[in-house]
Amino acid sequence: MKINANFDEAVAIHTQAMAWVPSPMAGVDRRMLDRIGDEVARATSIVRYAPGSRFSEHTHSGGEEFIVLEGVFQDEHGDYPAGTYVRNPVGTHHIPRSDDGCTIFVKLWQFDPADQDQLAIDMNSARLNSVPDVPGVSQLVLLESADELVLLEEWQPGTVRKLGEDGGAELLVLSGAITFEGEVYGKHGWIRIPPAEIREFAAGTGETRIWIKTRHLSDVTAPTV
Repeated sequence: MKINANFDEAVAIHTQAMAWVPSPMAGVDRRMLDRIGDEVARATSIVRYAPGSRFSEHTHSGGEEFIVLEGVFQDEHGDYPAGTYVRNPVGTHHIPRSDDGCTIFVKLWQFDPADQDQLAIDMNSARLNSVPDVPGVSQLVLLESADELVLLEEWQPGTVRKLGEDGGAELLVLSGAITFEGEVYGKHGWIRIPPAEIREFAAGTGETRIWIKTRHLSDVTAPTV
């Protein structure tokens, strides 16, 4: 299966307008944003857990990165409320569930095997700092390596931001709205711009929070099983 698998093209999606597609696990549905592969896939998705639903225990052969968008995600290691950013490296395993239901944004099979840092960051309480020479933008670096830069940013109303100079970019609107190529993308809008291209984004009339990832789009490969 291939979905938005041409990484030389820009993609912009109003994810909340997408239909939910059932997964193989009862009570777990998803919106597939990009995908290379079938059930084992390099994938970016929004996944919804119905109250009381769960996955069986599994190992992250390609690593897992996710943001809890709504509700509380749970596993045997703890509870992760909305606003939590989690990274589970290659080789980790868990039994995911949600007693009361939740929605997450998740990326699979996109980890460097040498990256073994496991983390969970509460973005709600995180302190952001102003970015020099970028008026209207505050930022927190969630993770930085040679091939990944993951950011949480807040844009003040009317802020214009250029992205892409660091190997393309992927954005998820957490709150507020942004304009991209003349179209407004609100909460959970998802945009991916290819490497070697710089694009302009503008914040709406309210404060906007955005998750941004760069440096990771130049080497895109399917999982090997």
